[in-house]
Amino acid sequence: MANTTDPFAKSVHGTNPQNLIEYIVRSKILQTIYWKEECFALTAESLLEKAVEINAVGGTCGGQKKPTNFLCLILKLLQIQPDKDIIIEYIRNDDFKYVRMLGAFYLRLVGRPIEVYQYLEPLYNDFSKIRLQDSEGRYVLTTVDEVVDDMLRKDFLFDIALPRLPMRKALEKADQLPPRESALDEEFDEAILDLEAQEAAQEAAALQAQLGHVKAEQEVREKEKELREREKERGERERERERERKRERKSAKEQVEAEWEKSSEVVLALNSMERQTRSRGNGSKAKEEEEEEEAEEEEEEEEEEED
Repeated sequence: MANTTDPFAKSVHGTNPQNLIEYIVRSKILQTIYWKEECFALTAESLLEKAVEINAVGGTCGGQKKPTNFLCLILKLLQIQPDKDIIIEYIRNDDFKYVRMLGAFYLRLVGRPIEVYQYLEPLYNDFSKIRLQDSEGRYVLTTVDEVVDDMLRKDFLFDIALPRLPMRKALEKADQLPPRESALDEEFDEAILDLEAQEAAQEAAALQAQLGHVKAEQEVREKEKELREREKERGERERERERERKRERKSAKEQVEAEWEKSSEVVLALNSMERQTRSRGNGSKAKEEEEEEEAEEEEEEEEEEED
């Protein structure tokens, strides 16, 4: 009778709760000294005392595949099938991490998918270190959240085939579960905000550098423009000076030509006056000669009359 299931226990997943553990593993558990000496006539209350004494989690280990004490207590829980409230208290126990793992694994075996996600997902925030006894009997250090993640993701754990667990997204689409909210979301949000702030600062620095580069280029262009304007003004001044020189040369040439014309007119006037003077001189000389001739003639006539 010590190895039979409680007559008031309900079937789980359509079968006897003990059948969730394979027959070979179950037979090995029933043959262990720990089962025979420590697990006899345990109740939900007295089993807690044995759970507190556990120092590791695991399935079977060693060459003979000896079941661990953790696995023996799992079978005992399947036999006595304690109330769900007691299992929930196991899971919520913060003082004894192996009691928490015992309740979590038991609920993973017998609980409905919604209950499994509801009560096991909060354990993702538990980073307590625990010992895991592997198949070779060695103790490996792990954490509560890693083991819980294996419970929710794997199909075989601690040498037990786990009942099929629907994907969480499927339950969310069916409106049976709300979207999961992790306690790390705030930290992730802060990290994302910090990352965005760093990226914004880098972009601002890059933009400032780009603006500085653009400003420098703009200053260079303005200086080049100013130099071009100065060259243009200098060229215009040179051209204006050249035009002034041309106008001065033209004016001087015109002045010289005007003076030349004026001097030519003076020369012509002088020549004309000289010719007039010469003509006048020639006329008076001829007149004098005529007068002299007339005087001579008159003298000759007078002499002839005197004779």
